[in-house]
Amino acid sequence: MSPAHASPAPVVSPLVPTRGVWQPLGLESVRITGGYWERWQSVNASTMIGHCLQWMERLGWLPNFDKAAAGTLPEGRTGWQFSDSEIYKVLEAMAWEIGRTGDEALEEQLQAITTRVATAQEPDGYIDTMFGRPGQEPRYSDLTWGHELYCMGHLIQAGVARARTVGLDDDLVDVAIRAADHVCREFGPGGREGTCGHPEVETALVELSRVTGDSRYRDQARVFVDRRGHGDHDRPGFEPPYFLDDVPVRDATVLRGHAVRALYFLAGVIDTAVDDVDDELLAAAVTQMTTTLARRTYITGGMGSRHEGEAFGDDWELPSDRAYCETCAGIASVMASQRLLLATGDPRYADAIERSLYNVVATSPSADGRRFFYANPLRQTVLSRQPDNDDVSQRAGTGTRMPWFEVSCCPSNLTRMFASLGAYIATTDDEGVQIHQYADAMIEAQLDAHGEDPSTPAAEARLRVATDYPDAGRITVTVIDGPQHPWTLTLRVPGWADRATLTTPDGEQSVSSGYVEVTRAFTPGETVVLDLDVRARWTWPDPRIDAVRGCVAVERGPLVMALESVDLGVDTGPVCVDVSQPPTDNGRTVTVQVATMANSAVVWPYGSTDHREADAARTAPLIPYHDWSSRGPSTMRVWLPVQ
Repeated sequence: MSPAHASPAPVVSPLVPTRGVWQPLGLESVRITGGYWERWQSVNASTMIGHCLQWMERLGWLPNFDKAAAGTLPEGRTGWQFSDSEIYKVLEAMAWEIGRTGDEALEEQLQAITTRVATAQEPDGYIDTMFGRPGQEPRYSDLTWGHELYCMGHLIQAGVARARTVGLDDDLVDVAIRAADHVCREFGPGGREGTCGHPEVETALVELSRVTGDSRYRDQARVFVDRRGHGDHDRPGFEPPYFLDDVPVRDATVLRGHAVRALYFLAGVIDTAVDDVDDELLAAAVTQMTTTLARRTYITGGMGSRHEGEAFGDDWELPSDRAYCETCAGIASVMASQRLLLATGDPRYADAIERSLYNVVATSPSADGRRFFYANPLRQTVLSRQPDNDDVSQRAGTGTRMPWFEVSCCPSNLTRMFASLGAYIATTDDEGVQIHQYADAMIEAQLDAHGEDPSTPAAEARLRVATDYPDAGRITVTVIDGPQHPWTLTLRVPGWADRATLTTPDGEQSVSSGYVEVTRAFTPGETVVLDLDVRARWTWPDPRIDAVRGCVAVERGPLVMALESVDLGVDTGPVCVDVSQPPTDNGRTVTVQVATMANSAVVWPYGSTDHREADAARTAPLIPYHDWSSRGPSTMRVWLPVQ
């Protein structure tokens, strides 16, 4: 390893920007201790990571590296051209999980897989099991579809995770740095002119620059950002917009094309803008995300309305039954929103993160962590077949969670998201601590604020967060210890919260959505309590969303609710809802008054008069959308036609 590489950054987080309104508190500072997200972290650690590795071994994706090292490729290679990336994503998850828990068995497993990967790396740092050997296509012969830089981007991110958890003196870090050095040589000044058809390497290079202190990686990320948008990627059925290659990023006003590509690229754009102090570029990213959230995002936070191209549609094109909302796009939207949150301090990005986490990310896996949704539609019209444990799905829109997919980018992506989730909870600045996402947690932050006396040493704030969120809306923050001088505790009041109350040692007050600050010299043991009204509420769509005009949805706190045929006893298709009676809130279960509509015209389904007839009204329970399909095949809908 070159001695030019600096010491690892002290923050154990996937994202550590060089500047911004706030700085993240990483896994060394935030520990989720219970509740909803702790359950998912436990499932991820005990089952999900191992499940992914078992499938990758079984299907030959991991053995591809062994064949590469043995010189026997291409014979026997399995998986798509991007299958290498799935191993790298799980390696990243393992690194975060080891950093979070110190799991020794997982450490041994990571080192063993790292050895298999390292032996497949070429002397010049290139690594890919699909290209470059006798009998395979040459390196970078298909930048549009080959995914070589995409795969190396995920490898670099795994290396960053390892560097931030154990330091730079590590085998996986070495492999990642050698790959990044290769990319800079091949695509830097005097090298190849292209970009990867699937953005991802950009954000990986910036983060590697941050963790090593080597500006070459950040400079190369900027090269890739500036090169995109000139029509270099184009093939039948996949025109430049699919690749975000139709318009230079500074001229674009909305995300378009393949949703995961768009969001990964946006993350890299934000990283580049932040580190290069390029406010014009950052403003372009803000504009694109603002427009996308306003016009091209589902109520669940899902992004991508077209199965064809796994793509964004036009403005207001948000069909429920054909919604794609890929799980990876939900994860990528969290990544991009977190970057904008840190850069701007705008609470709408924290709201977007919360919405995606609860209604896309948490929807994908089954409770036991062994089955997954790839796509996340808001309407299921037919009963799906219950899969066998050995099924490998060739389709994304299956209507039921599957053990594995022919393209299994989503399960591996979930593992790294859950393992690093603590890094999305809270931030710090010179004034104090900000809490953005709510979970039972212990938070420790070294505060730089010194009060009015600059000679006063910095002190650590230690906080205990207790909550049953999202089932209940009370969040209690207890100050265990902190500076003796005044400092500021900041809490997010979600945009959906019409009624919220803040109770401090000084009294109680009503607060509005956004951020609320409490500044004082806290005495150990003092509490701040935020009460959010999570009771069920009607949510109406913008009338320009043609697919759900005349419909209404129900939300409870941050959760989108759904009607499932398992509870209704009949198909959810012809159901309508009576909005004259508000939803009845029974905790996690909500009930509404519904009726079944029928058309008396039996020969021809159209007529000159309204033939609709409704049966007797009855009570129907709604469940959190993220729980649907957990009790077997069913039909489901989020948007309910109004009676």
